[in-house]
Amino acid sequence: MSLDAFIDALPKVELHVHLIGSASVATVLELSRRHPGSAVPTSEEELRAFYTFRDFPHFAQVYGAVNALVREPEDITTLVLGLARDLSRQGGRYAELQVTPYAHHVVGMPAREVTEALDIAARRAPVEHGVEMAYIFDIPGEFGEEAAKITLDHALREPPAALVGFGLGGIEQSRVRHRDAYRDAFTAARAAGLHSVPHGGEMTGPETVWEVIEGLGAERVGHGIACLADPRLVDHLRDTQLPLDVCPTSNVCTGQVARIEDHPLPRMLEEGLFVTLNSDDPPMFATTLADEYRVAARVFGLGEPELAELARNGVRAGYLPPERKKALLAEIDALAAGGEGQG
Repeated sequence: MSLDAFIDALPKVELHVHLIGSASVATVLELSRRHPGSAVPTSEEELRAFYTFRDFPHFAQVYGAVNALVREPEDITTLVLGLARDLSRQGGRYAELQVTPYAHHVVGMPAREVTEALDIAARRAPVEHGVEMAYIFDIPGEFGEEAAKITLDHALREPPAALVGFGLGGIEQSRVRHRDAYRDAFTAARAAGLHSVPHGGEMTGPETVWEVIEGLGAERVGHGIACLADPRLVDHLRDTQLPLDVCPTSNVCTGQVARIEDHPLPRMLEEGLFVTLNSDDPPMFATTLADEYRVAARVFGLGEPELAELARNGVRAGYLPPERKKALLAEIDALAAGGEGQG
């Protein structure tokens, strides 16, 4: 079996992917044509140029423009099922999709309608595409107390059945002035049984990773690539085996890493950190989850054993029921051992 064939057959989970950022080019074009007059191009060539980002703030602007096209509950269901379809073609088995309730609130979509759309998609995805979907509600970090309150209220009062986590994303530099609001929201979400999975250490230094660990009770950290600048943090992450959801292509496209060859993933693995591999906003970054495994192989030199271990890490770090974890790990082990492993 070739390495490409091994990657295609490898059972995978996606733990760090955003609802809006998962929208395929075809879906975005459909929405932009359905809602004319938006800032989003209506031709494929222009849209691909639109997805060339100068830096993270520019990416955030583009992301916001695409988000503004999602105006009806049916649009949400379409996006979730589109991701499930795309993952099924790459050996995907399970995804924890990051949803930003505040973004739907500001375009006037009621929380109940958002939840119904997410529930419909979660029921249909395993039947139609063989991919189980779970959700993480995340606060956009630029919008402070109002966004924290709306996100928390939705999570506690109108949660989708598959809601498993509570997150915090957006531009990290803007989060400091809202620290108390975010801490309070995470305290309440965790008390309600949701897992804490905020972003940290993507576009700022290791201090942001410390903040999500100590201030938000992070059980898993989105990105975390800045951790290597702090030996004490590296020791802590190694000792606790706190999972870090790493998205190499994303970090290059948003300007956090200059070249893919410079990405810290290999050193994170060498340091014994618990790393999972993810795509973040795949169509926007012209990547897929399988492509991230190919980058790990071709750029970083990882072989089948290391790629299989990354896939296992994704299963272990996810919030699937124990029996599903056991079944997925058995699939990975069978493939790694040379068996069929594709059940």
